[in-house]
Amino acid sequence: MRSHRRPRLLAPFLLVPLMAGCFASGGGDDSASGDGNGGDGARLRVALAFPPAENLSPYGADATLLSRLGVTEGLTSLDANGSAAPALAESWRRDGDRTWEFSLRDATFQDGGEVTPAAVAASLTHATDAEPAPAALAGVTLSAEAGGDRVVRITTAEPDPVLPLRLSSPSLAILSKGAYGKSDRVDPVGHATGPFELTEVNGATSAALDRFDDYWGGRAQASGIDARFIADGTARANALRTGELDIAEAVPVAQAASLDEKTRRDTATTRTTSLLLNASSGPFKDAGLRAAARGALDTSVFAKDVYEGYGDPGAGVYGPAVTWAEGKRTPPVGRAAAKKPGGDTIDLATYDNRPELPEVAQVVKQQLEKAGFTVKLTVREYSRLEGDALDGKFDAFVLARNTLLDTGDPVAVLASDYTCDGGFNIAQLCDKGVDRAVADAEQIADTAKRQDAAMAAEARILGSDAVVPLVHQRIITGVADSVQGVVLDPYERALVGTGTRR
Repeated sequence: MRSHRRPRLLAPFLLVPLMAGCFASGGGDDSASGDGNGGDGARLRVALAFPPAENLSPYGADATLLSRLGVTEGLTSLDANGSAAPALAESWRRDGDRTWEFSLRDATFQDGGEVTPAAVAASLTHATDAEPAPAALAGVTLSAEAGGDRVVRITTAEPDPVLPLRLSSPSLAILSKGAYGKSDRVDPVGHATGPFELTEVNGATSAALDRFDDYWGGRAQASGIDARFIADGTARANALRTGELDIAEAVPVAQAASLDEKTRRDTATTRTTSLLLNASSGPFKDAGLRAAARGALDTSVFAKDVYEGYGDPGAGVYGPAVTWAEGKRTPPVGRAAAKKPGGDTIDLATYDNRPELPEVAQVVKQQLEKAGFTVKLTVREYSRLEGDALDGKFDAFVLARNTLLDTGDPVAVLASDYTCDGGFNIAQLCDKGVDRAVADAEQIADTAKRQDAAMAAEARILGSDAVVPLVHQRIITGVADSVQGVVLDPYERALVGTGTRR
């Protein structure tokens, strides 16, 4: 197992403002024209669920905070079908097996500099040199160089058929030279390209953003954003209800009924909540006991009861928001026969940043105990237990994971989460058959065939019983009556776009 693990908050965040036209909006027109209402437009008051964990570094979990607030963007984005779409690059083409050429649009950095091929190449080079590496670059070595007046050439050490998808990752956002000082810290304040520019960051409490009037995609309709980081879901819902907020992300299911129906938006996401079983040490090293744990769980109760209908029963690694998956899913391969629990105590853990997860874990605990396991439950804030989880110190872990967040490529999450060298392998799974199936899928360029291979790998992963999908989450966004154009993104990369206004 890989010894260096990168801290990554599995937050509910997501993409760039360009995507405003690709996903459902929270009411009204989501035009990219910023002057539709005349005047400067009111500032938006937005609450995000997860505070900055890495000083707003673009290379880790905070990257999605920046993209959700419309600060950063990459060469590409994701469209509603999960395909690569233009962002700072207008188009691209493959030149041989290992090189791609990306043609840039005319765009300006928030510090006034032009988005040139040299600037883009330098920004991507900084990302490749980052320690730890961005999740989107896991297992990938690339180099970037200016290839002409408006062209960036990107070459990978090995053929990478999904490079345009990979470059949509929020962690590969393009920043100007000024973002990279003498210290190791990367400063996105005033150095990005999105429609909103960070002007003030107050630690893990709040941030202020002003509209970037020279944004290539059109002048945003809101004059700025006042963002607050409110970890408590009840507090977010209360602030929306009392008129202190215009937008509250990730409203807890328990608070949904307290909001007026017109202020609730629920969106199927690519996030799956699963029970991960430690396949390398402890009781669940025994595949028969993993099979017993899987058989003990009645997963139908999670969507119906814990998520109160704001979810779909767990079917696999990918849920209904990954629209192609259901028609391609095949039965699990290689499942062991269940064994009777022998009285071992199971250390089960989860985190409370997502209010539903402790309740999910309590239900899991009850069902496992009913089957004969003894279960000890640990609940902490995510950043305080991620390291232990990645080091395999828990026997079982309840995790909410966005399966397409890092790259948009369905194979990438399988490689990072379920292979021997995976950088986010909380399940500690190391299975030659799984590794071989994932490696085969990684080599396929054709979209449909790559999806087929991903599902074949999923069948082997589910057959190991190292992961038990519990529920596919629908995210609830609170939107005040006066607000239009909120971006409801199933990939959780975008929230505020150029057409978001009140």
